Amino acid sequence: MLVRAPMDLDAEQERVARRLGHVFADARLLREALTHRSYANERGDGEGPRDNERLELLGDAVVGLVATSLLYTRFPRAREGELTRRRARLVCERTLAQLAVQIGIDRALRLGRGEERGGGRSKPRLLAGAFEACIGAVFLDAGFEAAASVLDPLLEPLVSTCASDEDDAKSRVQVVLQGRGGPEPQYVVLAVEGPDHARVYHVALTCDGQRLGEGRGRSKAAAEQEAAARALERLLGSSPADGPSTDRGESAPSATDGELTR
Repeated sequence: MLVRAPMDLDAEQERVARRLGHVFADARLLREALTHRSYANERGDGEGPRDNERLELLGDAVVGLVATSLLYTRFPRAREGELTRRRARLVCERTLAQLAVQIGIDRALRLGRGEERGGGRSKPRLLAGAFEACIGAVFLDAGFEAAASVLDPLLEPLVSTCASDEDDAKSRVQVVLQGRGGPEPQYVVLAVEGPDHARVYHVALTCDGQRLGEGRGRSKAAAEQEAAARALERLLGSSPADGPSTDRGESAPSATDGELTR
């Protein structure tokens, strides 16, 4: 079916609307979804455009619900923990940023001059947030069913690739380390970035005082999985007899460097 975009959007915004497969009754919602805070701040005279952070918050909830529904239906025997891990992988920042590029959000984003110069169009956090904002815009424009009809074909091909119990990186890295006689790995929260509604966690995996991998995610659990995956790449790429070593020129963080979790 041919999807026409509203005529009062610019060419890049029209392309996003077509790739979403949604005709906006209120085109202002899509423009707001594609407006970064830096752009709005540069025109902050009280009459300037609104940024996309409120829509991002709304879209985050919609994306999570649709993703959970897809996983619940696809894996009827999966327990809550497995479904939670699969969802964290399915809607992680990296995946949503890739979907944003797929539908042209990177080219349609309205950025301030400083963010533009700083490479904002390729920042995963900005792209993932704008993707969620676009979903929030569809939800406000036409309701949940319309938003789900946009998300389903985007997420469905990725469902089979999200983590299962057998592919759980945290479980696998613990088995590898214990097999080498090492202690239980620990996860250190190095930083928490972003506004309250769009937190990004930066986590390091350490073992016996050595930093083995780092990861970022929209939740602490997702960041820990990413750190464990990076640690696995490092550990399985070296001889078991060699044991883990610290990153070049980098010492392992102490418990005072961040929040320590197991």
